[in-house]
Amino acid sequence: MTLEYLGYDQRLGETLPRVRARIAAAAECSGRSPDSVRLVAVTKGHPVEAVRAAREAGLRDLGENRVGELEQKVDALGPGVVRWHMIGHLQRRKAPRAIELADLIHSVDSTRLAERLSRVALDRACDVRVLAQVNTSGEDSKGGFAGDEAVEAIHRISEFGGLHVEGLMTMAPFVDDEKVLSSAFRRLRNISEKLRALTDGVGPELSMGMSNDMEIAVREGSTFVRIGTALFGERVK
Repeated sequence: MTLEYLGYDQRLGETLPRVRARIAAAAECSGRSPDSVRLVAVTKGHPVEAVRAAREAGLRDLGENRVGELEQKVDALGPGVVRWHMIGHLQRRKAPRAIELADLIHSVDSTRLAERLSRVALDRACDVRVLAQVNTSGEDSKGGFAGDEAVEAIHRISEFGGLHVEGLMTMAPFVDDEKVLSSAFRRLRNISEKLRALTDGVGPELSMGMSNDMEIAVREGSTFVRIGTALFGERVK
């Protein structure tokens, strides 16, 4: 039977070992421990059954793109069962709910969003764990701080009350050119190094790499890879 016709639990039985092997091989190739890379299983566009199967397969870091879909899945599983990652663009008006639902917000792509998250965090006397999104490809379709402005802007938001900037995130171009992909990921790592030389307020996490480019991202230093299609197949919606 092909993967196309398998249930999510059976599919993950086939795909999860392959994905973990790909991550481990890339990490070892670059002299890193496979344990230094966390796998975020992206369940966006898949039903709650995919989330339950992921949990049963031992996956504890799950990613969603939209606050509404994240809310549905948290409600279905109950709070605290897995660690939820908000990886998609976050509208400022939805920031309060995202803070309630997500353990880590990967997509802080502007100073205005950072200010909104900070205000909510201070009002609620809570800490919000975030990553700052950087546009390392220069594509207009990609969100994030522009590469030439990123160091100054992220340094500034790292001082906002209530925010813990644990690192950076980027999305590489969807191309097959390894040099282009490596360059985008390496640029994020270089920005991270500059920031960490300036301040203790930005952590070392690097969220980069998806199903098509995870090995390249890991070789360039990724600590979070966001994997959907390689685990769950094409999105249902």
